[in-house]
Amino acid sequence: MESYGTTFSIKRLWTILVVGMVAMFGVLLLFGQQIYQQAPPIPEAVKSASGETLFTRTDIETGQNVWQSIGGMEQGSIWGHGSYLAPDWSADWLHREASALLALQSSHPIAGATPAQNEAMHKAALQEEMRTNSYDPATGIITVSDTRAAAIKQVQTHFVSLYEGNDTAALALRKAYAFPVYGQLSPEEARQVSAFYFWSAWGATTNRPGDTITYTSNWPHEPLVGNVPTTGTLLWSLASVILLLAAAGALIAYYAKQFDLWRSDILPEQGMAASDVLSGAVITPSMRATAKYFWVVCALFVTQVLLGIVTAHYAVEGQGLYGLPFAEYLPYTITRTWHTQLAVLWIATAWLATGLYVAPMLVGRDPKFQRLGVNFLFVSLLIIVIGSFAGQWAAVHRFFHDLTANFWFGHQGYEYVDLGRFWQIYLLIGLLLWVALVVRALWPVLQEKGSKSLIYLVLVSALAIGLLYGAGLMWGQHTNIAVMEYWRWWVVHLWVEGIFEVFATAIISLLFVRMGILRTSTATVMVLFATIIFLFGGVLGTFHHLYFSGTPTSVIAVGAMASALEVVPLLVVGFEAYTRHKVEHEAEWERTYHWPFMFFSAVLFWNLVGAGLFGFLINPPIALYYMQGLNTTANHGHAALFGVYGMLGLGLTLYCMRGLTDVTTWNQKSLKIAFWSLNIGIAMMTFLSLLPQGILQTYASVEHGYAYARSAEFIHSPIMQALVWARVPGDVVFSVGVFAFAWFMFRAFVPGNRQSRT
Repeated sequence: MESYGTTFSIKRLWTILVVGMVAMFGVLLLFGQQIYQQAPPIPEAVKSASGETLFTRTDIETGQNVWQSIGGMEQGSIWGHGSYLAPDWSADWLHREASALLALQSSHPIAGATPAQNEAMHKAALQEEMRTNSYDPATGIITVSDTRAAAIKQVQTHFVSLYEGNDTAALALRKAYAFPVYGQLSPEEARQVSAFYFWSAWGATTNRPGDTITYTSNWPHEPLVGNVPTTGTLLWSLASVILLLAAAGALIAYYAKQFDLWRSDILPEQGMAASDVLSGAVITPSMRATAKYFWVVCALFVTQVLLGIVTAHYAVEGQGLYGLPFAEYLPYTITRTWHTQLAVLWIATAWLATGLYVAPMLVGRDPKFQRLGVNFLFVSLLIIVIGSFAGQWAAVHRFFHDLTANFWFGHQGYEYVDLGRFWQIYLLIGLLLWVALVVRALWPVLQEKGSKSLIYLVLVSALAIGLLYGAGLMWGQHTNIAVMEYWRWWVVHLWVEGIFEVFATAIISLLFVRMGILRTSTATVMVLFATIIFLFGGVLGTFHHLYFSGTPTSVIAVGAMASALEVVPLLVVGFEAYTRHKVEHEAEWERTYHWPFMFFSAVLFWNLVGAGLFGFLINPPIALYYMQGLNTTANHGHAALFGVYGMLGLGLTLYCMRGLTDVTTWNQKSLKIAFWSLNIGIAMMTFLSLLPQGILQTYASVEHGYAYARSAEFIHSPIMQALVWARVPGDVVFSVGVFAFAWFMFRAFVPGNRQSRT
């Protein structure tokens, strides 16, 4: 009979992990080099055939910086990345320019041709004009026909008017887009922003040199210019589905065959612990100092939800909140910026605090100055949150007249990494300090006899958390947005979605070992194996965010196949969840861990639904071609970010609170309300509102083109508005859960409050 340990040798697994990660990151960096080389070029100038200069490189780069300063991706999107209320500016410009050019061409009918023939010939001429790459690498100049130059000027007039907000039509659109009431740009700034929009649309409709595919692989769908899915987009989507089915089937067959043989290897060699080993753990001064971190977690969580409610409401009222002039103080751009950032910040804070709490607990004492380090890190966290948020508010309110100062202290305009460069550097230093605090606290454990692999996994993942955030420093103020997107997704996908999950899994398994409910060798194998299969798909799965972001077409092939493999680890999670469920209640004392275990169970469910089902719904290239930047993305984001990472953060918070509060006085009713309201609320939010909105938008994108699916006309249509309102019941239920959790924490931490006993 083959045991768990002999099937998966720890040494062999470490070898596979190290070699695999070197190979995966090598491929990731190799493709990064290609992105640098093949990104849509920023021209020195855009000129008409008659020699008139329409835009310069300075116009485009300055326009990008102005766009960043007013919120960037938090106010509409570029190449599908950003917010969902305002248009995708690349698609919007492209459609408007194509329509204007077609109208100008159609004003000169061809003699002797029928109306249908005229229409066909004008559309063919339009596509020939807009898809032909007229960029000259020698001079750095893009040349357009005089007719197209006239169309460009028409579209530019529209955007200048939109950002100046001086006429009735512009004001109506500004309200529909939820623009700030006061956020008008100067005519020159508006002209520069329009130059940036033109360039992003030019990359989306201009064929690569020597190819028939645009820089964005024919995205967005725009029938006027012949932007339709490429053959590779279709074929690699089919291949990814086949790979998913094959890998899932093979894994299920293998686990089904071996699982019962491994069952005896789950329990510790000495049998299940007869009592709660950790109940007698010494609570060190630094561990007590982490209590305020969990208070901040709760405060940020509540604030994030309140901002989410306001942000969602802007989709129907534009610049107000039930008649209140809310946008004058906190416009959509700011509420969404803070809403998305707070989601990452409170979840990350919960995980970081868990590391600071658990490390000394495993040793039983603090290293010298550990409490000082924990307190210093806490103060730094507050400074970063308050400072970066104040800078973003000031930027959107146009207090930064210098765009370089905005880049460093204001609003970078890039979703999830909006904070200024100074605050990015400060946060990176804070993360490295956190790594140092965790490592020095765990150092005595490394001196103990026995297997150290689980500890090493915790340390390696902690170090990766500190270092990977540094990818956010790899772009500068004027970096090509295609290159910036490559590095941004290192932070969002690899840092948030990847390494943090490995760290959390390792920490939880380490705690289970110390609690005496899992065998050390088995836990080590579980974490190593799960890490391998997750990262083998997850590292290169980063590319599913980059299919249409000015990257080479080979990114679609690699991203599609790797993304299919990302779903496979969820099956392993299911098997491991079954295992843990079997051993969870084999000891009476484990019932005191009921609610942390319940939140961990919710993580498994939402991993399957939010990350797996909703994620794979949009991950195949052909699906994302039509769905990128629609509410299908928001649906996946809410279910995965909160359902998986948020629930995990709350579960870890409860775990640490067992040592920081008197668990016998916990209000079980409040926790029960919180748990079920949060889960039911997020389910209602996704299935009743976000998913139907996304499906309707997808239909519009397929039928009429992407620009229409993101237009004010469609977004504010009666059925879409009704679906926005359909989110209210789910939001209410979810909010009940949020405040129930906050009330529980308050009653648990504040002395003198006696709660109902367990």
